[in-house]
Amino acid sequence: MAEVKHLSLTELEAGLETIRQSPQDAGVLTLIVRRPKTEQREILTEGRLDLTGGLVGDNWQARGSRGTPDGSANPEMQLNLMNARVIALLAPEPERWALAGDQLFVDLDLSERNVPPGTRLAIGSAVIEVTAPPHTGCQKFSARFGADAMKFVNSPEGKALHLRGINARVVQPGVVRTGDEVKKA
Repeated sequence: MAEVKHLSLTELEAGLETIRQSPQDAGVLTLIVRRPKTEQREILTEGRLDLTGGLVGDNWQARGSRGTPDGSANPEMQLNLMNARVIALLAPEPERWALAGDQLFVDLDLSERNVPPGTRLAIGSAVIEVTAPPHTGCQKFSARFGADAMKFVNSPEGKALHLRGINARVVQPGVVRTGDEVKKA
């Protein structure tokens, strides 16, 4: 197996201009990833978004959350979205994108300015709503993409641009497909 090269902070910062050029009002769903069990990933061409379970077949609900008093899943963190341009910078090999742990990868400006909490996004026949909890990198993210990638996404600019991604919840169930338009609802 080939050794994975992690980019330096300087190399990552050089990619910011491309990320900033992400569409603001309408983009594309580029990848759907279901996590049936911890450390497992399934690449889907089509997925169903459900009001209570999020991405059907994903382990979000069963896994729960350390951030809730009873350990149950946080409904404000039902879905994780990441900008496809960011993950393409962090992992030029598309087969590594799913390692980020997000379910939906979109070519859309996910910055705080463009999609603040409460923004609704229509994808396929579903509608999701951006939620307030921040989506930050963890130790697994750092191990998979490098310490500089963690610094990059969690820098003040990285946080403003939501380079690590955003959390969302389903407000209208429906089917989403790779290649679907993602637009502000």
